[in-house]
Amino acid sequence: MTGKQFTSVWVREPRKPASPGRSREEIVRAAVEMLDEEGLSGLSMRKLGAKLGAGATSLYWYVAHKDELLELVYDEVWSEMIAPDPGRVGWRDSVSAVAHGMRQAILRHPWSADLIGRLPALGPHAMLVADRMRKMIKAAGFTGKEVDFAISTLTAYVFGMTIPEIAWNTAMGDRYDADEMRAVVTRAAAGHPDMLERIDMDTYDDPRAIREMCFDFGLVSLLDGLERRLAT
Repeated sequence: MTGKQFTSVWVREPRKPASPGRSREEIVRAAVEMLDEEGLSGLSMRKLGAKLGAGATSLYWYVAHKDELLELVYDEVWSEMIAPDPGRVGWRDSVSAVAHGMRQAILRHPWSADLIGRLPALGPHAMLVADRMRKMIKAAGFTGKEVDFAISTLTAYVFGMTIPEIAWNTAMGDRYDADEMRAVVTRAAAGHPDMLERIDMDTYDDPRAIREMCFDFGLVSLLDGLERRLAT
């Protein structure tokens, strides 16, 4: 029995432009713009070709199919992630920067949340971030498989905090009445006084600030845990 073929657009040489002024980079930029405006459901080779003033069939000179195009645009998201050199700023600050940068890049391009775990991150920008992350974790003192485990823990935290936030933003955003929502939750939590105490917090009027504070709290706690593990 033959397993499913694993391949990537990044393991073959890009084809030379088929027409003057056309390039894979131009196609990727246009695709990112379309995705930011319309999301994954709004992207098609036909619509992208129309946006570029070219036929959909001409785009297949550069990418074999839509998933290859998505690999290319996915790597553009990784290009926006901050990954400072741990030798310059220290491992904790560099890990914190990459975690915040990863969250912000995904939030700027919410469609990318649906590609995490679905497509391989093998592009040059993703590989650069991955390489920097390994250097950060090694600079902390981790060795062997624990380097991979620490990186997996960090990325799982970032994705686990960010993807539900995107789902909420997509479904609700700022299109809800905060007072009405508070009233509904208050009725639902009527038998739980500790929860009611938190519902009445004034800071809930600024949910973005709360989410940022919550993310930072969890990240600092995670780094504290990694540091303590090294100490023991």
